Amino acid sequence: MNILQKAQRTIIFLIKSLMYILLIATFFVVFSTEYSWLLHLSRTTGVTFVTFCVLEVSLVSIYGGYAIGRLKSKPIVTSLSLATIVTDLVTHLQLCIMNVNENNNEYFVYESPDLLILVMLIQLGIIFLFTYAGQAVYFGINKPERCCVITNSEMALNTVMPKITRYKKQYNVTDMIHFTSPNAFDIMSKCDTVFIYEIPTKQKILFTEYCYANNKNVYTSFEISDIMLMGGKSIFLDDKPMVSAVIRDLTLEQRFMKRAMDIAISLVGIILTGPIMLISAILIKAEDGGKILFRQKRATKGGELFDVYKFRTMTEVDTVNESAKNNDKRITKVGKYLRKFRVDELPQFFNILKGDMSVVGPRPEMIENVSKYTAELPEFSYRLKVKGGLTGYAQIVGKYNTSPKDKLVLDLMYIEKYSLWLDIKLIMQTITVLFKADDSTEGFGKTEKKYEFTE
Repeated sequence: MNILQKAQRTIIFLIKSLMYILLIATFFVVFSTEYSWLLHLSRTTGVTFVTFCVLEVSLVSIYGGYAIGRLKSKPIVTSLSLATIVTDLVTHLQLCIMNVNENNNEYFVYESPDLLILVMLIQLGIIFLFTYAGQAVYFGINKPERCCVITNSEMALNTVMPKITRYKKQYNVTDMIHFTSPNAFDIMSKCDTVFIYEIPTKQKILFTEYCYANNKNVYTSFEISDIMLMGGKSIFLDDKPMVSAVIRDLTLEQRFMKRAMDIAISLVGIILTGPIMLISAILIKAEDGGKILFRQKRATKGGELFDVYKFRTMTEVDTVNESAKNNDKRITKVGKYLRKFRVDELPQFFNILKGDMSVVGPRPEMIENVSKYTAELPEFSYRLKVKGGLTGYAQIVGKYNTSPKDKLVLDLMYIEKYSLWLDIKLIMQTITVLFKADDSTEGFGKTEKKYEFTE
């Protein structure tokens, strides 16, 4: 390890700190042209500074932050931009409120929106510059890790490899082997990082312990039993250390708060997106004169069925209970854009208001898919422990064609880690879906490069 690698954390920290200082300075300097007192020490200046800092830090932690070296540049720019824009909006609103006094405005005035826009544009430039500069510095110091992938079949290999190869600056896969390979340990000894995917538990433990003993980075796939213990706590029975996982439903207080939040958010959602839903309805009707809404039976908590509401995105004769495929010809011209920006999901605010769904929860699947997936993966029924939701881990992190097992893992992660704060975080993170690449809504059937074991 060279000197730069030893000092990289300090270097990245200094770059990040400078970026945050410039973001704050931009807000204060630009707005000081209207509020000259912002550049003088005062209680109001202190309140404004604290508000900006607390909001920025909180929102950055929610949206992902300055994850240099771990994420691609676009998601970093998106998360930082969202956090900063929301911080600007709230802090500027606070400034307008504080400016209502005997020395300034007699009543509330939303002042200087032009300065707010200027602040945001400058800050977006700063974020873009420091993200790409930070990535350049990090990857200039750290070369891609030499990696090997260990799986149980070429099918599994072709499931995980396309995900790894999207991060070429982080990972250089040199070997792809079956877990029974006699050379597995020799290959691992030459690597920095080992990916272990879908192999029997006994071998998984063996390989993981080898990586731990030899200081190798290791990534392993989740098993359902891993998720069930995520919410567990370490306890000691006399001198015996154990993991305690108490399986229970939401408490009465949690159910009350979740339902209250569902009602409030669905009402606000209906009011705010009303114009968008009206325009969407007009466009759908104008294109082919067919029905505006599409109703479909879905399963929610305990397997109870309900009619989910969606804007129709396929030709009326083709709205059968079958998942969309990549470049599906059944999708209408208007439907293509409604699906791209998730506008087709907005009528589900009415499902939430009725109590059929929750704002946050596992995505309600088509009945046909539930039967199919449960036959292949019996644990899929565990998703029905809570109400289906409009958003959640699977909707934010996953894609339309994410595998059933991965959807299940994401949904169970939410169920086992549930808290009111987690719901709030996921609701705020939902907006990031709009900035994801088109593959977040791609259908089933997309072909990928085929990978084979290297030995």
